[in-house]
Amino acid sequence: MLVDKIKIRCEAGKGGDGSVRWRKEKFIDMGGPYGGNGGRGGDLYFRAVRDVYGLRRYDDNGLYSAESGTQGGTKNMDGPSGKDMTLDIPVGSIVYNREYDITVRFDIEGEKKLMLNGGNGGYGNSHFKSSINRSPYESTPGTKGEYATFDIEVEMIAKAGFIGFPNAGKSTLLNMLTRSQAKTANYAFTTLEPNLGDFYGYILADLPGLIEGAADGKGLGHKFLKHVRRTEILVHLVSVENKDVVASYKAIRAELEKFDKELVNKTEIILLSKSDMTDEKDIKTKIKLLEKVSKQKVSPISLYEDVQVKDFSVHFLAILDEHSKSTESPEEASPDEEY
Repeated sequence: MLVDKIKIRCEAGKGGDGSVRWRKEKFIDMGGPYGGNGGRGGDLYFRAVRDVYGLRRYDDNGLYSAESGTQGGTKNMDGPSGKDMTLDIPVGSIVYNREYDITVRFDIEGEKKLMLNGGNGGYGNSHFKSSINRSPYESTPGTKGEYATFDIEVEMIAKAGFIGFPNAGKSTLLNMLTRSQAKTANYAFTTLEPNLGDFYGYILADLPGLIEGAADGKGLGHKFLKHVRRTEILVHLVSVENKDVVASYKAIRAELEKFDKELVNKTEIILLSKSDMTDEKDIKTKIKLLEKVSKQKVSPISLYEDVQVKDFSVHFLAILDEHSKSTESPEEASPDEEY
């Protein structure tokens, strides 16, 4: 099951206490203070990894702590610092720090950010030695590390997302293209969580079906739409079972635009799904209607027709490759590529 929202409590490590020690060696009387400072507490980091199921490893409301520093030793030796802790979270995570009212986004795989600072080590009695205080008994405790409660929410990043009304064939298409194991059945809302699959290195997402009013929270509402926002390409399935395919198409587009106007500007591929359930004349009529309103090519697809699926697979891969090249930044391109 995809966990896309969680609350966890975290704390950086406490600094080690300073120590009170005395130099005691043969032939050295009144050796003086010899206590070292405490080690610094470990810091706490978050790191973005390409694992959309990554939040499942954490307990909601669990406490995750970096290691505390060690008390100062003798011979003026500082205690060892505590080990840092790094928590891996999915790329696309939005992290809100309740204590400091700070929001941090993790959009790049591998990026690592300091979230909480470890406490400082306390001073040992050697630190307090002076010309007027040759035998200080003073030391200070280490300070506490920073603490915070984090709300982590994943806005999934996928190259392409399958959208459409419930039972339009999205999960079946994902399974055909990626050998995923998405649940399918002939009734609405079989998909209650986004299903993912790998298609020649591209992550595809079968997103829960929309209904009218989703932008206002009806049905799966915002739970669906927040994932669409991070998807680069939309594959819009309109079932041939719909008597009015234009109304169905427009309804989905309207919900997208109502939620976020930028969604309707994404690259869109339109498929007339379940084309095996009607005759050729009806297919041509519905394709013509959809092409007129969308102003782009519409392809029929039956997931029981291997040739159609294979043709779409080849065409779809070409679109994904071309889209990746067009969105590649100069820094990511090969050195000999001209701009």
